[in-house]
Amino acid sequence: MTKRPVKFYLTGCFIWITMEEMILTDTKKIAVLGFGNPVRADDGVGIYVIEQLKTRLGEAEHISIFDMGTSAFEVLFKLKGHEHIILVDAVINTGEPVGTTYKLPASEVEGQIQDDPMVFLHSLKWDQALSYAKKMLGDDYPKEIDVYLIAIDDTRFNVGMSETARIGGDKIVDFLEKELQA
Repeated sequence: MTKRPVKFYLTGCFIWITMEEMILTDTKKIAVLGFGNPVRADDGVGIYVIEQLKTRLGEAEHISIFDMGTSAFEVLFKLKGHEHIILVDAVINTGEPVGTTYKLPASEVEGQIQDDPMVFLHSLKWDQALSYAKKMLGDDYPKEIDVYLIAIDDTRFNVGMSETARIGGDKIVDFLEKELQA
């Protein structure tokens, strides 16, 4: 494709771009959901990530950030209209050091969705949330879903998390901040 000069008033210089590069695309609506219980030690790392993202990103029209803590069902109804869901949660018994981070492949995420998951109404994990969201949203269920997990090993009753879990959470925050601002 031939590049044509298009003058933008940026210090009066010409910028060479293609016509396709000039077309503005709609920004897809993204929901970021953090799971966990902040009074169960490292299990609160997903909520920590959400709090950090809210602070760093502020209010963005195309990004919704939800704390899925202990009232997750109300949030599921707010997912309608989002095209991309990002979930962040803790994972235990991985055999890897605390703070190790993972991104699940899409095939693994889809494999976790159940027809009728058994849950307690005040306790919902990411795979259960996706299962219910798929049923509730039907054709509006987003096609793009990413799951990020942070390895933990302490879920005892304790406000606050270990430094290693926090460092793992910070890795996810840094990554998502760059991705969401791109």
